Formats: sequence, C-alpha cells, structure tokens
Amino acid sequence: MSLSHAILGLLTVTPMTGYDLKNRAFDTTVAHFWKADQSQIYRTLNQLSEAGWVEAKVEAQEERPDRKVYSITDAGRAELINWLQQDQRLPATRDPFLVQLFFAGHIDNETILEHIARQRQSHEAKLRQYQQIEIPHLNDPNPNRMQVFWRLTLEMGIATEKNYLAFLAQCEKVIR
Repeated sequence: MSLSHAILGLLTVTPMTGYDLKNRAFDTTVAHFWKADQSQIYRTLNQLSEAGWVEAKVEAQEERPDRKVYSITDAGRAELINWLQQDQRLPATRDPFLVQLFFAGHIDNETILEHIARQRQSHEAKLRQYQQIEIPHLNDPNPNRMQVFWRLTLEMGIATEKNYLAFLAQCEKVIR
C-alpha cells in the first residue's frame, strides 16, 4: 500500500485539508496499519496534485492563514480503483523487539523480562486505543459497505494486538 492510495481513499469520504487528513482521518482510521506524519502527507498531497489526482481549493479564513481543502478528482478515483484491484505483496516485517529476543541469549533473564514487560504495556495500550475506535453506525442492522470494511480492518488490528500479547505471555512463561 502506498501513502498516496491511503490519502486518495480518505478523500473519497470527504474533502479535507492536510491537517484534517492527519489528525481527523489518518490518526482515527488507518493508523493501526499505515503510519504517516504531517510532512509526509503534505509532500504526498503535492505529488497527487501534480499528477492530477487531487485538486485543492483555497479557503480564506479570518484571523488565520488561508487553508487548502483537497478533494479527489475523477482521475484520482480511477487510480484508486485501479490500485484496489491489484494484488498486494506481503509487507516486510521489522520488529526491533524480535531482534532483541532473537539474540537474548547474550543477556540475563531479568533484563529480557523487563523488555517483555515494557512491550506488554505498549501493546496493551495500543489494544485499548483500537478498542476505543468508534465506527459510525456500527450497530446498524444493515451497515453500508464502507463500514463493513472499516470494521474488518479494525478487527485485524485488535486481533494482532491480542496475538502479540499472547506471544509475550508465552515468552515470559518460557523464560521463567
């Protein structure tokens, strides 16, 4: 997945500023499987604009700088649909803790158990964060298609954190 396609997808919901994309959309929807900082989002919006996939409308504001509101174009929607129809490769996994665990035979048990405890705290916090995400109209008897897919990706985030916590519990048990 690319940041470009995540932005295009979010802009299908509603036009947004770069700030809104980061703080009101990214951080509350796709952050559990795709991270981006504010500067990456603005750089990508510029690239999307140059490609003709988004357009920006400048809105004047009193007592604040003008703001650019981005919306997806027909060409951007076509690009998103094209990308959605393509197969995706498995992502590369990079987990510094697993590298530590792999070589943990070089350190004492107490140190690695401390690392595991900190990892557990972090994963518990992330799990709580995911469990607090509210999807509009989630309990509707007939949710719309987008809500169904939003829910599925959230369930994956929750399942991943629960699985990691179970793995950490197993590590702790083996080490003790």
